[in-house]
This record gives sequence, C-alpha cells and structure tokens, in this order.
Amino acid sequence: MPEITQNTLYLTTSGTYVARDHLTLQVEVPLYPDDLPAENRSRATRTGSRTVAIPIHHLESICIFGPSTVSPPALDLCWEHGVSVNYLNEWGRLQARLTGVADTSVSLRRLQFRAADDPGKSAAIARQFIAGKLQNARNSLLRAGRENPEDAERQRLNDATEAMARQIRDLPSQPSLGSLRGAEGMAAATYFSVFSLALKQQRREFEFVTRSRRPPRDRINCLLSFLYALVRHDCVSALTAAGLDPFVGYLHAERPNRPALALDLMEEFRPWLADRLALTLINRQQLGVSDFKEREGGSVEFNEAGRKRVIKAYQERKMETLNHPLLDQNYRVAQIPFLQARILARHLRGDLVDYLPFVPK
Repeated sequence: MPEITQNTLYLTTSGTYVARDHLTLQVEVPLYPDDLPAENRSRATRTGSRTVAIPIHHLESICIFGPSTVSPPALDLCWEHGVSVNYLNEWGRLQARLTGVADTSVSLRRLQFRAADDPGKSAAIARQFIAGKLQNARNSLLRAGRENPEDAERQRLNDATEAMARQIRDLPSQPSLGSLRGAEGMAAATYFSVFSLALKQQRREFEFVTRSRRPPRDRINCLLSFLYALVRHDCVSALTAAGLDPFVGYLHAERPNRPALALDLMEEFRPWLADRLALTLINRQQLGVSDFKEREGGSVEFNEAGRKRVIKAYQERKMETLNHPLLDQNYRVAQIPFLQARILARHLRGDLVDYLPFVPK
C-alpha cells in the first residue's frame, strides 16, 4: 500500500489572507498588539504582517478558524490539486467545506447508500464502530488504573472497566440501531463517570463532572470538543479520499450538514487519540488556565495561544507510529483514518465479512 500523507494547514489568526503564486500558496498572517482583544482583530487593525509560502503539493487540506480570506485564484489552485478548504468556528465546529468536483467511485457510494437503507446492515456496521470505541475506552481506563496510586480511585477505575467489559459482551445481543445507541450511551456514561481519575495534575483547574457541548461549560470539555473537531476533520478527509460519502452514516442519524459517517468512523479514535492527548496535555501541564477564556453565559473557549498549542500537539501526535493489528505494519497516526476508511470500503464491496475497527495494542 503506498504511503498516505495528510498535511493540514491550520489558519488560526483572524484576518489571514491566502493568495496564489503559480503553484504556491502565499499565506499573509497579520500581526496585532498583544493587548488587542480577539473580537477587534481584523486586517484594518493589524500593525504588520508576515508571509509564508507553502507549495500546494505539500497540502491535503486547509482548516480556517475565524474570519480569514482565501482568494479565488488560491481556491482554484486548491481545487485543481484536491485540497479541501474547511471553515470552522472558534470551538472547531465545521461550518463549510469547499472541494473540487469529486473523482469518486459511484458504484461504491451506491453500495454505501443501500447499506444505510438496510436496518440490519446498518446495525451490523454500527455495532462494529461501537465495539471499537468501547474496547479502546476500556483500554484507556485500564491504563489509568495501573498508573493511579490511590487505592480507592484505582478500585473505581477497575469497577468501570469491568462494567465496560460486560457492555462489550452484550453488544451482539442488541438487535437494532435503537438498542445499540442506548448501549453506547450507557457505556459512555460509565467511561466519563471516572474520566477525571485519569488526571494526575491540575484536577482543580480542569474539574470534570460530565460532558457538555455547544458550548462547552468548562476547560476540559472545551479541550475535548476541540480535539474531537480535529479528528472529525481528518475522518471526513479520509472517507472522501476513499470514495465514500461522509454525510451518509450508520450509527449516527442523518441530519442536514452533519457528517454522519465521519462521526461513525471517529468513534474508535476518540478514546486513544483525542482523550489520551487531552489527558497528556493536562498532566504534563502543557495547557493551563491561561490558555482559556470564559464568555458571558458560562461557555469556555480557547484563546489564540491555547488553540495553537493544541493544534501543534495534535500534529506531533499524528507523526507518531502505531502497529495496525489487521495489516501487521507500522503506520503514522495520520494514516490510520485513511486505512480504516479503506477497510470500510472493502467491507461494503463484500471483500471483508465485517468492518474491523482499529484497536491499538
């Protein structure tokens, strides 16, 4: 299998302008006074700028956080080379995705749509996504239990892992999508009930009670939601590259502008990629209170420095290598969503009996 590359350009500074120079993107990043609030930053209030030249063949996609501009010639260059341009809000929620005309397999998408219309087939695929997620979540709790020196906390973690083991064993007995979604919800509640016990540092600063989204109500939920958004973007890209429609899924219900299949695929990535990275950043004190800001109404979001720090750590994590149990080869983390998308495509074509989720050793 040829090497898969995934280089993403993240634009996090408001007022950034992207132009074209032959086969290169010229990224003009404005400079602002340190004390200028983020909401007042625009090209009109900048004090200077710096320009970075990026050859188009180095890129797979562009992610833009906040108000920035990509010129029409630059967009044309991106579309010519299959580089998608994604617009996200400050929480990392995908708002728009611009791509060129897709060169994909119509026959594969027809198989995908037929499977989505078949309740039994949908349930079978959804069951595999959930099984991968729960196994990875349980492995994460097992690791946290081994590393926790407190007897009482270690016992709570062990109880949760035993409960999740039972929930995994019960998955084959769940016959419908509704029962599978209920089982997944119960397992997620078990997992997050002890999630804070994996924190070794900054427990008070990153106090966690329950998952809250849109908007997140505390720092750790802000961090998790942002990392999930980065993983979701990579899953959308992987599915599109494999010829699948990221908006037609099996586990997640279809809604307007909701990439249901990308949400399905990312389930197995949440515990070992996003959650573990969040815990690492907190436990190593690479993130702190100063990287966040609170809005009126109780919502929490990253400031620009915090967002850049998380993106840098995520990109570094994607460069690490893991062994793929099914293929028995080492791959960069950035390649694994592409591999899983291809495995799903092989299952839909009938080459594999079941979709096989990625569970790191």
